[in-house]
Amino acid sequence: MSIKPKDHSGPTAFVNARLLDPATGLDAPGGLLTLGEAIAAVGPDVTAKAAGAGVQVVDCKGLCLAPGLVDLRVQIREPGEEHKGTLETAGKAGTAGGVTTMVCLPNTDPVIDDNSVLEFVARRARLLGLSKVFPYGAITKDLQGRELAEMAMMAEAGAVGFTDGTRAVADAQVMRQALSYAATFGLTLVQHPEEPALAEGGVMNLGETATRLGLSGIPSVAEVMMVERDLRLLELTGGRLHMAHLSTAAAIDAVRRAKARGLPVTCDTAPFYFALNELAVGDYRTFAKLSPPLRSEDDRQAVIAGLRDGTIDAIVSDHDPQDEDAKRLPFAQAAFGGVGLETLLPITLELVHNGHLDLLQALALVTCRPADLMGLPAGRLAVGAAADLVLFDPERAWKVDEFSLHSKSKNTPFDGRPVQGIAVRTVVDGRTVFNREG
Repeated sequence: MSIKPKDHSGPTAFVNARLLDPATGLDAPGGLLTLGEAIAAVGPDVTAKAAGAGVQVVDCKGLCLAPGLVDLRVQIREPGEEHKGTLETAGKAGTAGGVTTMVCLPNTDPVIDDNSVLEFVARRARLLGLSKVFPYGAITKDLQGRELAEMAMMAEAGAVGFTDGTRAVADAQVMRQALSYAATFGLTLVQHPEEPALAEGGVMNLGETATRLGLSGIPSVAEVMMVERDLRLLELTGGRLHMAHLSTAAAIDAVRRAKARGLPVTCDTAPFYFALNELAVGDYRTFAKLSPPLRSEDDRQAVIAGLRDGTIDAIVSDHDPQDEDAKRLPFAQAAFGGVGLETLLPITLELVHNGHLDLLQALALVTCRPADLMGLPAGRLAVGAAADLVLFDPERAWKVDEFSLHSKSKNTPFDGRPVQGIAVRTVVDGRTVFNREG
């Protein structure tokens, strides 16, 4: 199994593929030609027979060739917590999962709240040549929720949006100021929707399971209260607001109603919240301790409904690596978070295998739709677009095994889960950076 970028950047013809481009509705047999870093041709005329001299030919053997996945919520841990993960290990995990573009949270050490840290992350990712990394900037200085960071300056330096990461901007006046500022400069704010006073001390979803286990609970109302507050502020200020990793029926319904009123709000969820519920905690299973917490079965079904009716705009991995020492503790003391880059594709494909979405609908949620949300040059099979591709087998069965993951940290709540669908080859800027068959 190869994970080292290859040097070949000459013309490459990917032939005998099932071409999938959710942005245009393309689902047809054919091929794709790359030239340098860009796509040069797409369609039925790209064949092995038509490939000229000097063109490398890759036989896709009927597998699915799609735009590389675009992941809007990744914690990379570098700089500051390299024992949990680095740009290189996140890049290797991403390419093994078919993710060619990721947006990283600013909760590094130091925080991405000025141009110097932002430029360090972007430059280091470019040098590695694995998954492309676009940073978020912080909304507030040092993520403290008090004083606004220099968002306009960071936007000029390449920040694609602004968030305080795993912390909500709890002060309503600060959030109002941030939305007003963002509206002036056309910026997008991303909120972690959780009222911290209600969530304080909680370690899992409030309910019967928490009571049975003797664990303190986080009420689902903590999510919808923050969503409803910020929607009111959005009406007051204008701007554009994105709600991250929604997990409750009430919050999804609040966004649904806000969209119906024409408010410029979008949202995402993560595979954890449509594939698992609070019962995954089992007997104090710390790999299932997530933020937001796994919710009730009714909430899980509501997330699926939100994906089906278009209320939820994107699926993100919510990749949150934690080292073994932080997870192998009593449940109440263990860290929140689960890795997700390598399970983003197969768990998203469960929506297809279970009949909730068709293949193009599911792929849109992890390609063109997240790319469009943050204005990223990704997520399409178009002539002239970056040759960022994933070749995957939607039917291949395998079992998630924490020890086989490329991520430096192994804290997946899906450990041991049988899944269908796997990335076989990942291409970034025309270079094969991962080849499962190699």
